[in-house]
Amino acid sequence: MSEIKACLFDLDGVIVDTAKYHFKAWKRLANELGIDFTEKENEQLKGVSRVESLQLILKWGGLEKNDSELQNLATLKNTWYVDMINKMKADEILPGARELLNELRANGIKIALGSASKNSEAILFKINLYDAFDAIVDGTIVSKSKPDPEVFLKGAELLGEKPENCIVFEDAVAGVEAAISGGMRVVGIGESQTLYKADWVVSGLDQINLKKLQNQLS
Repeated sequence: MSEIKACLFDLDGVIVDTAKYHFKAWKRLANELGIDFTEKENEQLKGVSRVESLQLILKWGGLEKNDSELQNLATLKNTWYVDMINKMKADEILPGARELLNELRANGIKIALGSASKNSEAILFKINLYDAFDAIVDGTIVSKSKPDPEVFLKGAELLGEKPENCIVFEDAVAGVEAAISGGMRVVGIGESQTLYKADWVVSGLDQINLKKLQNQLS
């Protein structure tokens, strides 16, 4: 296998758990529209853009909105979400994330963020991890949602590395598929029965160090 020269990380569910805030904001919006919204349905929104997530919720509720209404609802959801993440602190970083990022940097491995979120930079500043990344690719830069590989291919491009030399860390099925489509190896963060397409699955970044990563994927 190719040498590991760069690592690309999804944000939600990998570096920090903002999924709970997305769920609360989407549930509030859905309920105000008279739509029931459960955690099971929320799982289907992982890695999906804001507008596409809203379209799925409306579809489940049997509702249709025009483009202007869609944008207004998506903005309202994001306002509620931003209110919550603005209260985030560094202790919300998931176990092992800071340690792995520090080890990768110390060993000369380039690091990028690859997230659909348009709030990535704000979150990274809140949890004091902004400077841990050499490049940040998020919803403000790319237009295609995972499983399209655009976000990871852009990350590899900004890092100056070939896709085959990149490892992606993802907790969503769409993200795993995006990494594979982009020609990258992928570590699934979560359950193996859900992320079975990944090259290696662990419960969290606290289960990984560089040596294990090289043994598994080099």
